[in-house]
Parts: sequence; structure tokens; C-alpha cells
Amino acid sequence: MPNSEQDFLSLIDRHFPNRGGRVLLGRGDDCAVLDPGGPDGRLCISTDLFVEDVHFRRSYFSPADIGHKALAAAASDLAGMGAEPVGFALSLSLPGDVTDSFLDQMLAGMAALSERLGLPLVGGDLSQGPVLALDVVVLGRPGPSGRLLKRGQGKPGDALLLAGDIGLARAGLLEMECHGKCDPGSWPGARAAHLRPEPRLAYGLALAQIETPDGPAVSGLMDVSDGLARDLPRFLGLCGADLSFGINDLHPEVAAYFTGRGKDPVEEAILGGEDYALLACADPERLPMVLAVLPQVRVIGRVSATPGVRLNSGQVLRQGFDHFAKPGTEL
Repeated sequence: MPNSEQDFLSLIDRHFPNRGGRVLLGRGDDCAVLDPGGPDGRLCISTDLFVEDVHFRRSYFSPADIGHKALAAAASDLAGMGAEPVGFALSLSLPGDVTDSFLDQMLAGMAALSERLGLPLVGGDLSQGPVLALDVVVLGRPGPSGRLLKRGQGKPGDALLLAGDIGLARAGLLEMECHGKCDPGSWPGARAAHLRPEPRLAYGLALAQIETPDGPAVSGLMDVSDGLARDLPRFLGLCGADLSFGINDLHPEVAAYFTGRGKDPVEEAILGGEDYALLACADPERLPMVLAVLPQVRVIGRVSATPGVRLNSGQVLRQGFDHFAKPGTEL
């Protein structure tokens, strides 16, 4: 078994070339970008697994929550490219204890989000299995700007931007993993962020479309799913970052939840996980245009020529979730 996700990805790279005649952008970004060769242009594709007792527990996820989140997590990859949704495919592995009523409610939760996002179901597969698992493949295309935004585009001095809250889903997860010692009515925002995240497709499309007289305002984009501390190096490539982030930049529930447990709320928020916020970079001279179009976006730091990520002039040493990390070493 690999010791980290990177070990697994290196094994994949050894066997499968990350190139091809129709591959415009291969593995390593939020989506691959393909040229199907027809008149409709480029196609974005991404896939996301949602596995029982790895990504969710039926003890506190309702069937509708499971359906919603499986699709939301996959659709967030389209948002991370600034792409417009086209459709999705769903493959299901169903254990024997899944009832017709459970399945109906799960698909209803997914269908409600599918309709709202304009992301129709176009196919899939079905099998029995030891646990409930959903594999969602999403398809997208460039929006009206014709632009898709990639990772690794930031230059030293660029502003780092964040759309959405970080740490809120982490607080919700920790609260619901409290083994019966918590109040089911407490921390509603955190619980909702973990159970029913919202993919920020409209934000991604808007960021991809902002144009200045000198060109696109936003040069890079990705979604934050494994926590800012782990995803930021993936976004930066060979560059580093200097973050300026304080407790006042956090959702009030994040600040209160971690402070009340004797933890640093800023550090916990940056470790995050399943935030599905959007991380972007922009030239400082083009930043006013971005903030004028999307005032909800916050500046959280600058891209640096010095490798590594520094928080408020310190060094960020811990990183977020890794499926293949040894127990106790993922944070």
C-alpha cells in the first residue's frame, strides 16, 4: 500500500503517460481538458469517489445528504476550472442493507442539486458491494469567456484570493464525530458545510470571465478540497506563499468552535478539508476589477518566490488530509 497519495500518483505516472493527441491538459489539475475533435471544442472531465466510512457515515448523513454531497464534491472540480457544467455519470456500489426507500431519498437529494446546477445525469453503472460507494464523473466545457483556468499560473507578487469559508466543514466533521457527546442542534453552519456543501460554479465562471484592458484578471484557479495547507502547494507549483490570515477572516462558528476547545482556529481552518472554496491568483494591478465583480472574494496573501507556505510570518508545517497517510500522520 502506498504511504501517501503522491506515492500512488507516481506509480500511476510510471504506467500511464500523461499526454495524448486529444489531451490538452492531463492529470494533475482539477479536471483534464480534452479536444474531442468536433465543432464543440474542449471538454473538461473529472471523477470523484464517495465511499462509506471513508468520506461519510450513515450514522449522521441522511440518504439525501449522501446524494447531495457526492455530486457537490465532483461538481466543485468544474468550479475549480471556471467551467460550465455539461452532465455527469453515476456509478453505484450498493450493499445488501440499502433499502428502496433509502436509495430513493439518496437519489432525490442528488437530483435536486443536479437540477439546480444544470448538470443532468447522462449514464453510469450499478453493482453490489461490501459498502455504499458512489463514483461521480462530471463533464464541463468553457463558459462564455472561452477560458479555462489552471493551477501553477501564479507569479511572485500575485495576490492570492479565496472565495468561500475554510475550516467550517472541519468543525462540522469533528462535532459529528463526537461519539454521542455532542448536541445535535449545535453548530448548524458547520454541520451544513460538511453535510451539504455548495459547489461554487457561479464564482468559478465569473472569475474566468473577468477581463481587463490588459487581459484576463485571474490567472489561476482551483478548488480547495483537501485543506488549504495541502492544496496551496499544489496550486503554487514552484512558488511559495505568504498568507495573512486572522481570526476575523473566519466564519464565526469556526472561530468559536476551535477557540472553545483550546485550539488555534486559524491553524485548524487552514488544515481544513472538504471546504470546496475556490483559490485564485491575480496580478495586483488587476485585483480591483476582481473585487468589483466579486466583492465576496478575500485577499489572503501573496505568491512568493521563496518556496514554502508562511502564515502571518511563520512557517506552516502541517498539511491536510491524505487518503494514504499512516494513521496519526495526516495532520
